[in-house]
Amino acid sequence: MPYYLGIDIGTSASKGVLIDAECRIVAQASCQHETENPQDGWYQHDAEAIWWGDFCRLSRELIERAGIEANQIRCVGLSALGCDCVPVDEDCHALAPAILYGVDARSKPQIDKLLSEYGPDRARELFGHDPCSSDIAPKVLWFKENMPEVHERAAKFLTASSYLCAKLTGRFTIDRYLAEDFLPLYDRGTWQVNERGCARFCRPNQMAEVMAATDIAGVITDRAAVETGLARDTPALVGTGDSGAEAISTGVFCPGDMMVQLGSTAYFIYLADHMVDDARLWPGTFIIPGTYGICAGTNTAGALTAWLRRELYRDAVDAEHSGGPDAYEVMAHDAGQVGPGADGLLCLPYFAGERTPLNDPEARGVFFGLTERHTRGHMVRAALEGVAYTVAAHVDIIERGHGLPIERIMLVGGGTKNPVWMQAIADVCGREVSVAKVTVGACFGDALMAALAGGAYSSWGELARVLGVAQTIEPDMDAHELYASRRHIFDELYARNCDLMHELG
Repeated sequence: MPYYLGIDIGTSASKGVLIDAECRIVAQASCQHETENPQDGWYQHDAEAIWWGDFCRLSRELIERAGIEANQIRCVGLSALGCDCVPVDEDCHALAPAILYGVDARSKPQIDKLLSEYGPDRARELFGHDPCSSDIAPKVLWFKENMPEVHERAAKFLTASSYLCAKLTGRFTIDRYLAEDFLPLYDRGTWQVNERGCARFCRPNQMAEVMAATDIAGVITDRAAVETGLARDTPALVGTGDSGAEAISTGVFCPGDMMVQLGSTAYFIYLADHMVDDARLWPGTFIIPGTYGICAGTNTAGALTAWLRRELYRDAVDAEHSGGPDAYEVMAHDAGQVGPGADGLLCLPYFAGERTPLNDPEARGVFFGLTERHTRGHMVRAALEGVAYTVAAHVDIIERGHGLPIERIMLVGGGTKNPVWMQAIADVCGREVSVAKVTVGACFGDALMAALAGGAYSSWGELARVLGVAQTIEPDMDAHELYASRRHIFDELYARNCDLMHELG
């Protein structure tokens, strides 16, 4: 029987699945890892130890758990956190720690310099949006200005999925969906390297080849077979970003579909049938031919609940370690005991700066309205609602700002384990939200793409028919009215205090 492998490397954890030809999961595995934060605004990974190390560990574990022979795997799909930058040599050995996606703000001086040189209009034209910390070109420029020897030695500047694909196949590629983050280093019209666009940042030959995410980049090399346990000559996909793969995992295939990914960060993908121009967001092509994505992202979602767990629920964490209930379940219970609106407590969830639509790496978190009657449960509730307000802001931009219909919203990620959070999103947005039948995440999307490329399915439409919805959450419209009445306070809190946030920064 043929099987299809999908592995995703995330911010704080990596996951993998093996599925059969009917998209049934036959084995799954995961492992945790740390993110280095060596100084304020810096977030990085050791690509060799974490990205490649996790991939090899999970690959071997999945084959063992499934009890199959490696040569029964017909195709390998992969994804990883997107918008990262790692310089590598000709053998794909990392030359420096990998700079992570938009949560890493170290390239702000380079962004400011580019805005000053180009002017905002020209910069927006070159990057496809207002330059921000999710763009790769400023990260490449950071290496050039701060690690010039590494910059000169680098054979390629890769993102995480490109790095994994090169490790597996020996071929330096990137998919079109993630190549958007490299503008202006590529030409969006042809997806060839833009030599003129590279001039300010790097040599043209330091860029990878652009392909489709579901293209087969090559086959597993002898060396990769030894390290991963996969069979030599097994086809491997180009791969893509974790958020794109997660959208695929939920069945977000058609214009009008929207994914809300609740992981360490929150990420949004709305599918349209045409390119949309909005400098606040990240419009571009999507994985599925003929579709375009409006992408967006916030810097803290699960990372904020993790902070609350660590700082306010140490007793629950200790109890969990002694066999008690999961600390996150305790937090969700406490938040559920608090009514919508958290008794007047609001939270700006900008604990690591903010990406869209603010695009402000110096934004800061705020709990506003604290009184003596508020408990830690109120703070958890307010934090969940703060993230829900950011979801609503993006819904408004798509619907009211561009007149585009949102036919359905699919929630995915670890946040779907928290019913209070899902209800808050439905209530703040005033619309139903759904959870996919399979919520394993991006690795399942990787395996689905491997099944499609490996011949188990003939089209995206055929693949869509095997996916489904497990749960739909209806909004409480009374709660929605309460949230709507306070929405302007949430918005004004940032608008009135951003100058002071910048002064603190």
